[in-house]
Amino acid sequence: MQKYLISCLFLLVGYSCTEQSPDKQDKTVFRYNESKGIATLDPAFAKSQTLIWPVNQLFNGLVQMDKELNIRPAIAKEWEISEDGLEYTFYLRDDVFFHDHEQFSGKPERQVTAEDVVYSLKRIYAPKTASPGAWIFNNLNKDKGPVAVNDTTVKIYLNKRFPAFLGLLSMQYCSVVPKKLVEHYGKNFGQNPSGTGPFKFSTWQDGEKLVFVKNQNYFETDSAGNSLPHLDAIAITFVSDKQSEFLKFIKGDIDFLSGATAANKDELLTRSGNLNPKYEDKITLYSQPYLNTEYLGFLVDTSLPQVKNSPVSNKYFRQAINYGFDRKKMVKYLRNNIGKPAEKGFIPKGLPSFSPATIEGFTYKPDKARKLLKKAGYPGGEGLPKITLTTTDDYKDICEFIQHQLAEIGIPIDVEVSTGATFRDMVANSKLLFFRGSWIADYPDAENYLALFYSDNFSPGGPNYTHFANDKYDSLYNKALNTINEVQRRQIYQQMDQMIVDNAVVVPLYYDQVVRFTHKDIKNFESNPMNLLNLKYVKKEQL
Repeated sequence: MQKYLISCLFLLVGYSCTEQSPDKQDKTVFRYNESKGIATLDPAFAKSQTLIWPVNQLFNGLVQMDKELNIRPAIAKEWEISEDGLEYTFYLRDDVFFHDHEQFSGKPERQVTAEDVVYSLKRIYAPKTASPGAWIFNNLNKDKGPVAVNDTTVKIYLNKRFPAFLGLLSMQYCSVVPKKLVEHYGKNFGQNPSGTGPFKFSTWQDGEKLVFVKNQNYFETDSAGNSLPHLDAIAITFVSDKQSEFLKFIKGDIDFLSGATAANKDELLTRSGNLNPKYEDKITLYSQPYLNTEYLGFLVDTSLPQVKNSPVSNKYFRQAINYGFDRKKMVKYLRNNIGKPAEKGFIPKGLPSFSPATIEGFTYKPDKARKLLKKAGYPGGEGLPKITLTTTDDYKDICEFIQHQLAEIGIPIDVEVSTGATFRDMVANSKLLFFRGSWIADYPDAENYLALFYSDNFSPGGPNYTHFANDKYDSLYNKALNTINEVQRRQIYQQMDQMIVDNAVVVPLYYDQVVRFTHKDIKNFESNPMNLLNLKYVKKEQL
C-alpha cells in the first residue's frame, strides 16, 4: 500500500506540529480504532463493517437510511416507482460535487451527473471489477439500464418486482464514484478514493493511521440549516490488540468504542448489560437491537470431496451440534447478556419477519443431541473424526465454550483461530467446512438474510457461503419477491427460515445488540439497528 505525505493536520491528531497555526489548534477530530485494519476504501469492495464504516464517510449513493431505517434522499432528491414495480426513476440534485482532485482538469470541483451514477452502478456488476457486491444486482434488467435520461435523471429497470430495492440502493456498494479517477488509478483507486461524502480522503500511513478531513462543499445540512459535517476531521488507527484499544479509549486517546468484547465487557458493563456505575460521569452507553445474526456455518456442498467425506454432510450430525450447547448460558456469561440467544431461526429479532411463535428453532437438549448423533452413525461419538471450527480471535471464547459443551456429548471440536482477511478469503472460497460467521443486514428486509441460502448466490460471487441448494427453497424465494402483500410475503419468509432450521445449514448463536461507548464530549452521536457509523452530525465539545 502506498504511503502518503503526512500533512500538518495528520500530525495534529497523533503527533505534534512544529509551527502549528492557532486555528489548527482548535480543530475537532473524531478518533476511532479499527483493529482489523482497512485494506481498501473502494466502495465496490465494501463487504464488511470494517470497510463500510470509512466508506460511508467518503461517499454517497442515490439514497440513504436514517437512524430509524427509513429511506431518505441523498444524491437523488426524489424518485418514482412504476405500478408494476419494475421501473425506478431518480431525479438528482444539481449541487453535489466530487471531492477536489488534480485530475479534474484543474477544476477544484466536479458536479455529479446521471452518467456518473450509471457508471458507478454498472461497475459493481461488471466482471472486470470482481466486486463481492455484484450479486445485489442479479435482478437488474441490464439490457434496458441503468440509463441516464439526461444530466439529472436516471432510470433503473428490474426483471421482476423486488420490494426491498430502495433499501438495497442504500448499501455502500452503490456509492457514486468518479469515472475519471477510477480509470486513472485502476486497482489503486481504493488507496486514492474520491467521493461526494461529508469527509474527504487526506492521508494514509500504512498500518498506523488514516485521516479524513471535512468536505467544505458538502451538500447536506442539519435540521437547523447548518452545513454538515460539524467535525473537522476523522482519524482512524489500526491497533490490533483489543486490550490496547480498550486502554486507549479509557485514557481518552480514542473517542469511540464499539461492541462488548472479552477485553472490555466486564469492566464497562454490569452482568445485566448496563454501564458500570463508576463510568457514568465519563462515558455514554448506546444500546439497542442490532440486525445481526451471529452463527456457525457448515459448508454443505456435497459435490466437493472435502464435504462428501465429512460428517458435516450429514443433516443429523449438524442438528446434534445445534442441540448440543446452551445458548442462554453462553450469552449470559460470555456476552454479559448483550444480545438474545438465537433459538428462533436465522432471521434476527428486530425484523417484522422474526416470529418466535412460528419458528421451531434449536434450544439446549443434550439428550436429543446424543440421539441425533447416534442416528448420524456416531453413537456416543464413536468413529467421529475431530471437526475443525475456524474463527477469528474475537470469537475464540464463544467457540471454546461450544467446544467444551459438545465434547460432553461426544463431538470433538478443534478450534482454529485465523486472521480477519485470511479468514474471510477462506470462507468466501469454500475452504472451510465449519466456520464462525455473522450477517449484518444490508437493508432491513428478511430477504437479505434468506438470500444467503439461495442457490444463485453461491460464493465467491454471492453471499451463500454454505453452498446450500434446495429447489423448494429457491422457488419460495422467487415467490416472495413477487408477492406484493406484506403479510403473505412474511409468511413465505418464515417458511423459508424453518427450512434452514430443519436442514441445520447453520448454527444460530445469538441475535446481536448494538453496544457503543463514547466520551461525554461527543454530542449528536447516533445509534441504529444496522450499526452503521454515521459521523456527519457529530460534534466534539470542550467540557
